[in-house]
Amino acid sequence: MSTVKIRNILLGEGVPKIAVPNVGSTEEEILTSTKEIAAAKPDLMEWRIDYYAAGIEDTAQLIDTGRKIRELIGELPLLITFRTKSEGGVCQLEENRYLDLVDQIIVNRLGDAVDIELFHEEKSIESLVSEAKNYNVVVIMSNHDFEKVPAKDVIEFRLKKMANLGADVPKLACMPHNVEDVLNLLEATNEVHNEIENPIITMAMGDIGKVTRIAGQVFGSSLSFGAVGKSSAPGQLSIEELRNAEKYLAL
Repeated sequence: MSTVKIRNILLGEGVPKIAVPNVGSTEEEILTSTKEIAAAKPDLMEWRIDYYAAGIEDTAQLIDTGRKIRELIGELPLLITFRTKSEGGVCQLEENRYLDLVDQIIVNRLGDAVDIELFHEEKSIESLVSEAKNYNVVVIMSNHDFEKVPAKDVIEFRLKKMANLGADVPKLACMPHNVEDVLNLLEATNEVHNEIENPIITMAMGDIGKVTRIAGQVFGSSLSFGAVGKSSAPGQLSIEELRNAEKYLAL
């Protein structure tokens, strides 16, 4: 498996890396949370800009806040994510506005990596991926299902499709209803991990899915999301819990 470098970390090498989401809704909250996250020393910070209504409405303000974040975090890698409402986010945008926003994130290099959702117009996604490569921005392509765990072959198809569309790191998160759902996700993760070169990220949400957040190094997921303060998804563990679990599961 190839590794993917995001600023100063390598996904796909060693234990899974830990990302912490920043879900502040005002600049003050965002910058306060940034300081707290930086102090916890994760491997990466994810800035969930769908929580930041003022920044979504004003690109100049979004860019300015992004520059303040960079001043505070120094060399800590930064992932920028706008999660659409249909995939668990807090704000819905029209298709063209979503695509334009992701474009602005890339060309202004607000982060070292950008999240691009799979389920948008394919040619537009390919164009964004190409642009991200031109600006040296890592693409984490994602799909989130808060209702169910897709069938195993569907999980595998989606992760491979993301890789085929040029994603550096395919990501899939879903909501299990029983143990079989969790096992299907883990089995699909292991198979795709062994079939494609890209590092991948998978997780099952909720309490029953917590095992998938700590067992990535066993089944092939290269990054997990832990909370410092407010979490961004059901079942998300704290950064301390993730670190302790990784020690016990180290291979």
